[in-house]
Amino acid sequence: MLIEDVIGFLKNVPPFQFLDEATLKTVSGKVSMEFYPQNTLILKQDGLPSEYLRIIKKGGVKVSMVSEDGEEVVIDYRGEGDTFGFLSLVGKDRVRANVTAIDDTICYLVDKDTALKLLDSNPVFTEYFLKSHLTKYIDRTYKEMHNKSLFYGGSDRLLFTTQVGEIATRKVVTVREEAAIQEAAQIMAKNKISSLVIVDDKELPVGILTDRDLREKVVAKGRNVSEPVRGIMSLPLIRVDYRDYCFEAVLKMIRHNVHHILVIKDGTLEGVLTNHDLMLLQGASPLSFAKDIENQQTIEGLIPVSEKITRIIGLLLNEGARASNITKIITELNDRLVRKVLEIAEKKYGQPPVPYCWIVFGSEGRKEQTFKTDQDNAIIYADTTPEEEERVKKYFSAFTLFVRDSLIKCGFPLCPADFMASNPRWCQPLKAWKRYFSNWISTPTADAVLNSITFFDFRPMYGEVSLSDSLRDSLISMLKDQKVFLGYMANMAIKNRPPIGFLKTFVVEKSGEHKDELNLKVKGIAPIVDIVRLFALEKGIKETSTLERINALRGKHTIVQEYAEELEQAFEFIMLLRIQLQYEQIKSGRTPDNFINPNKLSSLEKKSLKEAFNLISKIQDMIIELYKSMIW
Repeated sequence: MLIEDVIGFLKNVPPFQFLDEATLKTVSGKVSMEFYPQNTLILKQDGLPSEYLRIIKKGGVKVSMVSEDGEEVVIDYRGEGDTFGFLSLVGKDRVRANVTAIDDTICYLVDKDTALKLLDSNPVFTEYFLKSHLTKYIDRTYKEMHNKSLFYGGSDRLLFTTQVGEIATRKVVTVREEAAIQEAAQIMAKNKISSLVIVDDKELPVGILTDRDLREKVVAKGRNVSEPVRGIMSLPLIRVDYRDYCFEAVLKMIRHNVHHILVIKDGTLEGVLTNHDLMLLQGASPLSFAKDIENQQTIEGLIPVSEKITRIIGLLLNEGARASNITKIITELNDRLVRKVLEIAEKKYGQPPVPYCWIVFGSEGRKEQTFKTDQDNAIIYADTTPEEEERVKKYFSAFTLFVRDSLIKCGFPLCPADFMASNPRWCQPLKAWKRYFSNWISTPTADAVLNSITFFDFRPMYGEVSLSDSLRDSLISMLKDQKVFLGYMANMAIKNRPPIGFLKTFVVEKSGEHKDELNLKVKGIAPIVDIVRLFALEKGIKETSTLERINALRGKHTIVQEYAEELEQAFEFIMLLRIQLQYEQIKSGRTPDNFINPNKLSSLEKKSLKEAFNLISKIQDMIIELYKSMIW
């Protein structure tokens, strides 16, 4: 080991870069070096104190703890230039966490005596470690104590770290379904509660009675209070498992427009979670945005509310939410906003002449939206007689133009390809949609395959959902034994190869506006979406979300069975990189795009991105083998 190499490395690593030349040379002369093969446990939780301050020269490590129930909790990942072992070394205490090499890793080792002398004699050195290590943990501890007090509020980060069972009301008051309404109301008043669980003769919950039910179904309608409570209880029962995180409960409350949700533990009733419980837990809440949307009655009123949705992404990013959690919340809020626009349109143009279903596709259809993307929507309406057709088309022509322009005002730009309900081609009766799908599958031209990739990810958002269900069922039936069409889809899935060269280096743009950058959406997200869509169509899976499709394919598709977890992790990682990239672009006043410079990523991020790209390549090669007679 050459001392000049050590000096050259440490000069670029804080806090060693702040040392003067003489001190740096002295320290470098005492440094040793160790190599740790991948998966080596370098420091063990509850083990002896560390004797060295280790600086990662190459590779990376995972810092994790094992909880009392045996579950591994990852605290941090560290890469080139990062240090570990400081707290144990200084505190002369047991090691608090496991440190494991996640790659072949080389570390420089500074012995304990040298490290302690540096802390005693160099204030800059000391300040750096206090801020980057001790303060971080002190702050974290303080925040945890602070946030444990529900009366003190908190932030949306707790949505993703707090389990439902921790905050749900455990004392559940129940009443039999044959009890009189008056008796139920008296029980609620006596116990000062806003909801009452209705149970059958086996003490199993069959419904829930809320203050709103009493107001709207009894008082407002002058109902006889001696009637059985079963006649006014709310159905269906919405429930969550006590182990679920609170954001899952938020999603269900938004989706079903309820303020109370049952908490189930091992099949039995454990408690009730209310919107009040979540209000105590949260500060700026997705629920509050949903309520703001619901309260608006005009497009002009929706515009400022829609602008706030982007802020939630920054909040969730700052609080460490997973990409899939971010897209779930944003999808629910965007859906709520679009549904409100459709409700306003119906009030403006009157009752639709026939039942219809508003469907969305693309990233909207897959529930993978982040920042507002192009409008991708269509209408399926009930089959009509030739005499009715002209009146129906006239209604939807005005209706869809109003919705299109309203969504533009709310921040959803036009689709450049005109895949919108305002285009008469995409506002059709059910029989026409079935004919479209049948033609695309039987005659897979380039346009037909492109349309299939776009539209086959459709999902219903508003209206008569049975129309969408009928179209989905028909699609699954049409795809059976359609090897030729699936061969075309397979070609699309392997066409877009990840940007990795022979030497496992990133292949980036060589010139132009995005020189030295690569497209995360086109080269990372799209191939995974295409691969998983192909497998879902092969197996007749109804789900449209990429992660939901992967989960549904477990046990049904051999490739997914083997690589499901890796596919999920790769998709989550690339999606999160893209969300972070676009959020930073928006914050700096730029138009968000999908281009990232891999040289600006940390060594750990680079490694993770390469692993994701290698996984995509591996599965694409498997598809080539499966469809070798149809690949060209």
